Amino acid sequence: MSTTGLRPWSDYVDLIRQQEELIGLTWKPEDKQYRADFYRQLLMNLSYAYVQYFQSNPDHPEFMPLWNSVYLFQPNPDDVYYYAPLDGRKRYRIVGDRGSIHMVMFQFGKGMMGMVEPGGGQQHSSYLDEKDLVVGADGRFEILLSPERPDGFTGTWHPIREDVDCLMVRLRSYDWGNEADVRMAIECLDAPLQKRRMDIAEIDEKLRGALTLSNRLNPLFYGFQNRTLERVGKNAFELEAFADTGLATQLYWACVFEVAEDEALIVETELPEVRPYWNIQVNDPYFNAVEFVHRQTSINGHTAKIDSDGKFRAVLSHKDPGIANWLDSGGFTEGTLFGRWTQCDTHPMPAAKLVKLAELDRHLPADSARVTPNERTEALRQRRLGAQLRRRW
Repeated sequence: MSTTGLRPWSDYVDLIRQQEELIGLTWKPEDKQYRADFYRQLLMNLSYAYVQYFQSNPDHPEFMPLWNSVYLFQPNPDDVYYYAPLDGRKRYRIVGDRGSIHMVMFQFGKGMMGMVEPGGGQQHSSYLDEKDLVVGADGRFEILLSPERPDGFTGTWHPIREDVDCLMVRLRSYDWGNEADVRMAIECLDAPLQKRRMDIAEIDEKLRGALTLSNRLNPLFYGFQNRTLERVGKNAFELEAFADTGLATQLYWACVFEVAEDEALIVETELPEVRPYWNIQVNDPYFNAVEFVHRQTSINGHTAKIDSDGKFRAVLSHKDPGIANWLDSGGFTEGTLFGRWTQCDTHPMPAAKLVKLAELDRHLPADSARVTPNERTEALRQRRLGAQLRRRW
């Protein structure tokens, strides 16, 4: 296909048609429900790909929503992710209002997931978080990205390498709806103010990139969960750094689960003494976050109930067992659990134990926090309102 001219639309559609073969990377390629979910995921990829490729460019960047609304790539339910394309040879200015959100993390790198081949040059180059921000009495902040710090500049300055081409931002909330989100904007200081119209060659290139995103993205995240399965099997945890895609200050605890309708999986872990942030979430078999607005499929350090022995215990099951730390499977008998230790002083290895749901109480401390149906109903209502009060789109 030519890179300089526009092709017939059917040629671009052919790029999508080839992606049906990717279902072979899933755990049950012959299962009809898997196939339906997989088709849905391909459309999720496309909805995300347009924004990724067409919305902005390094000369005229904007903070664009990343995975939150499409649930791709098991986004942390506590995070709102932003993406902005950069050119490391140019200067950028970020301005905003700090708000009261729990954490703010800026991650600079080369090669955005899905836009480069897996293992094909994606690198993290530097990191900035809320502790580095110079925030005024009015809550405002300014960040300058440049090779050298200008004389007299009193805001937050951060150097970026020449090969940097992307910025990912995580806005992390512990108490949904009760923390004020960060508001911010970005501009390139070395580009014309007006954004030019795309020419034919540029549209063609971006079309081909967007329509083939699944070819790069799906093998990447299917590979993550398949390698966990190969290393530790089912219903067992491992610690994983995800050096090429995760945060340098964060360690993940990953588990491939398989839980029948009449079973429950108990997750138990010690807690670090210093634990600025931690959580656990449920993902489906395709490495997407399971519905987290209208279901309790995640728990964080703010919402978790800790047992009297100092341990955190959660129960993954299909039916509500009346346990406060319930992880709703969302109707999936298999998938993954992912937890995060962020900026913690230690990284305990959680344990998982599969039991019969009818015998669950025999395997939990007598004082594990319980909830009534009315309490669960109210918690879910507050959850869905809190999630919607955040800017995820």
